[in-house]
Amino acid sequence: MRAMDLDLRELLTFDPAGGIIRFAGQRALLLDAVALGILRKELIDTLGLTAARGILTRFGYAHGWRTAESLRSEFPWESEREWQIAGGRLHMLQGLVVIEQPVRSASDGPAPFAEAIWHESYEAEQHLLHLGQADAPVCWTLAGFASGYLSFANGRAIYCVEDRCRGAGAPACHLVGRSREEWGAAIEPDLEFYDKASVDRALEGVSAALRSAERRLRARRQELSRLAPGAEERSGLVVRSEAMHRVLDLALRVAKVESTALITGESGVGKERIARLIHEESPRAGRPFVAVNCGAVTETLLESELFGHARGAFTGADRDRAGLFEAANGGTLFLDEIGEVSPGMQVKLLRALQEREIRRVGETRSRAVDARVAAATNRNLADEVAAGRFRQDLFYRLRVIELRVPPLRERPEDVLPLARVFLAETARRMKRRLTGFTPRAADQLLRHDWPGNVREVQNAIEHAVALSGGSRVDVEDLPEELRAAMPRPRPAGRTRPLEDVEREYILAAVEGAGGNRTRAAAELGIGLATLKRKLKQYGAEGSASRGAEVSPAGSPPRASR
Repeated sequence: MRAMDLDLRELLTFDPAGGIIRFAGQRALLLDAVALGILRKELIDTLGLTAARGILTRFGYAHGWRTAESLRSEFPWESEREWQIAGGRLHMLQGLVVIEQPVRSASDGPAPFAEAIWHESYEAEQHLLHLGQADAPVCWTLAGFASGYLSFANGRAIYCVEDRCRGAGAPACHLVGRSREEWGAAIEPDLEFYDKASVDRALEGVSAALRSAERRLRARRQELSRLAPGAEERSGLVVRSEAMHRVLDLALRVAKVESTALITGESGVGKERIARLIHEESPRAGRPFVAVNCGAVTETLLESELFGHARGAFTGADRDRAGLFEAANGGTLFLDEIGEVSPGMQVKLLRALQEREIRRVGETRSRAVDARVAAATNRNLADEVAAGRFRQDLFYRLRVIELRVPPLRERPEDVLPLARVFLAETARRMKRRLTGFTPRAADQLLRHDWPGNVREVQNAIEHAVALSGGSRVDVEDLPEELRAAMPRPRPAGRTRPLEDVEREYILAAVEGAGGNRTRAAAELGIGLATLKRKLKQYGAEGSASRGAEVSPAGSPPRASR
């Protein structure tokens, strides 16, 4: 038998009712190519490129070795040569690649031991689908298979190296195989992927990096516990207030699903930090987080920035360029200041979100993209929709889940924890020995309304660290607007219990309302039931006996009893 005589109809045997499938006499499995692509992505995301390549190369090598071993005994070969070259034919029959033998000329120099051009490589296809274009060849399993098969068939180590690959932008893949001696030093960078020890070293490196990250995280938590007792940190967010804890809890729940998230809040509250938290706690954490400020880019440039462009699409487009949707493939695309996008661009964004595909500027074909979108704005998009400045369908498409980040003035509990963490970080960066704030400075921080929110806190602390001349930041070191913050009203003389003050204030409010409890409750901003409970607690249930309660609309007033 010759290699070209191998026929898939004869090699593949199976029971149509189901059960064991055999290929060339050996048990075989049908595996979906996309599933193998997902496995590749998971290996790279989890272990890193080096370890993943080593594992897949060694798997391919073992597969090729085993295939050569079984073919030798299963078929009567016309010659040793036919059996030795049958591996390439098997590659095609298994649906892995389409092989073309290169045409060489005298100017190409001596032919290598083995050479092939690969078309339709499943491995390059899957790498492009799940990870995008690579910087180097990616047909690791297929090169390993060729190396394993040729090594067994020839009784000596033959190493196959892919020097051109469709997964790295070439029109087709090109493979060259030589012995260790023929390769010389040129094989050294690729040889390590055939060596189990190199894979072990790569995995040890991953483990060491994880241990180092865990140590840094523990140290960070210990420092936070010392600087801001009761506060929590997630993705750079320092949180003590109940309002922000609710935002964090919602963000963590949103991270587990694929829904589009709209993050709203004033400028500087930390909307991008929330988006990063959602990404880092999601299954997409190992893939890119790509952010773009839509308000900082003109409409024409924004389209090219998001969707990419083809060569010659406009003046200066001297090459094809992928956009941010493609750059974020498998990860998260964060569209900041989405409320600034023009109506024309809103239409294109809506299509990209609905169809999960984009079209580069200057191209006619669409490209599938897999990027989760999170958007943020400091505008009230509902008001923008009502005013006709923002598309209602895009608004609802973006606001599948909305997270509102409260301004700092609504969560004063977070001011000092944030300030202390920023102080420690800034002092470390500037190499200043500062231990904290004086009581006066800390009190002044709490008096300020912080219209610039967290960003203003960070800038104010950097200003204070730069100017401080002592071991602690004092009031004089703070920016002028903070020093000018008015003190809160303080009770004159002896401080009275809050319960006594509240009791007198409520009774005075009821008296001022002429005994009308309904009106008094409305003026106090509390419910009528709450007011009645308070009056009963004070033993003043009769405080309303002189007034008339407000009756339901349309009914005459009734005297209170």
